[in-house]
Amino acid sequence: MRLTRTMLAPAALAAVLALTGCGSGGDGGDAVPETATGSLEHLAAEAKCDPNMQTDADTIRQAICETGDERYVLATFSTDRGQREWINTAKDYGGFYLVGRKWVAVGHEEVVSGLRGRLGGTLEQGTVHGGGHSGGEGGHSGGGEHAGHSG
Repeated sequence: MRLTRTMLAPAALAAVLALTGCGSGGDGGDAVPETATGSLEHLAAEAKCDPNMQTDADTIRQAICETGDERYVLATFSTDRGQREWINTAKDYGGFYLVGRKWVAVGHEEVVSGLRGRLGGTLEQGTVHGGGHSGGEGGHSGGGEHAGHSG
């Protein structure tokens, strides 16, 4: 079966919501290395994670990485355009994104900020929606309140 971006987007966004929840944290350190490149496996090795492959398609490869208490999604893309379209769609659901050339890591702010010290890249933040969240920085306050979030 050939997977299309339309089919992958809901699964990717569900992973983003499950992993990012709400959160805020530190700035992620001082020195930022040159942005890493390579396959998902190469990036995972640089990030010191054993990737749990979730999607392995022609246009996107996506895995969940866990290192100690850190948990995040690591995805690689076959094209820059496919990556940007995925990020633009995913950012509507909030979260924090570490973006490199044809790859992205998605997780809590402190996790992706920490990864930046190993992988380089640019930090981006998803849209912060008001209303259903209370307290905390940026309208976010805690754990699993996204479970029933419909967008």
